[in-house]
Amino acid sequence: MTIQLEAEDDHQEENVLAEFPDGEELSITKVEREPRSGYRYLLHFGPYRLSVHEDIMIKYRMITGRLFTKAELEEVVLADEKQRAYVEGLRYLERKPRTAMEMTRRLRQKEIGETVIEEVLGRLIRERLIDDDQYARQWAEQRVTAHRRGKLWVRQELRGKGIAKETIAEALGEISPEQEKESAMQLGAKKWNTIRGDLMDKRRKTGAFLMRRGYSGEIVRVVLNSLKEDEADAGEFEDLNEFE
Repeated sequence: MTIQLEAEDDHQEENVLAEFPDGEELSITKVEREPRSGYRYLLHFGPYRLSVHEDIMIKYRMITGRLFTKAELEEVVLADEKQRAYVEGLRYLERKPRTAMEMTRRLRQKEIGETVIEEVLGRLIRERLIDDDQYARQWAEQRVTAHRRGKLWVRQELRGKGIAKETIAEALGEISPEQEKESAMQLGAKKWNTIRGDLMDKRRKTGAFLMRRGYSGEIVRVVLNSLKEDEADAGEFEDLNEFE
């Protein structure tokens, strides 16, 4: 799935290095670990300072005495931004799977640049850490069978998560009519038995309840007719018991 990112200038490396002089080599004069951060280091270039992740520092061999031009440091800063975004993405995936749009929104909240988001998102997708197709299938099955929601409800949820229409259609297509009907029957029966009133009240209130949960009118009619027949059969059985 391709996520269209809003256009935005990515000048973080320029902002970070704004005070660094052009056209001269800068020597690392001191390296120290940042307070309250186990993986970031503060690199001193005389009066100038630059914060980088430990992995980036190792990748570019940023040790005391090494020389870097401003152009080279711009590359380092961009690499550090990508690393920060990737780590943020992994952290966001720790609790549960996410869609591509959810990840994009999260990284924007962390003030990651749009170009970096696009690259990191592509990496997460290639690594199958983000998979909208699989997400949609699992979400649809869980919501219909375990949480008793109709396909109309699930479709709206997946749209809100940024899943493409064709992907949603394929995921919902894997839910059989029998599965959705059984889900509606269980939910409808539970609601039906809590309603005190005549048959019309039960039909009206149970039907409205199922419609709000995203079941189609056709499924709702099938469920209501079945519940009505079950109640009629139970009433006949009770009448017969009076003559025993």
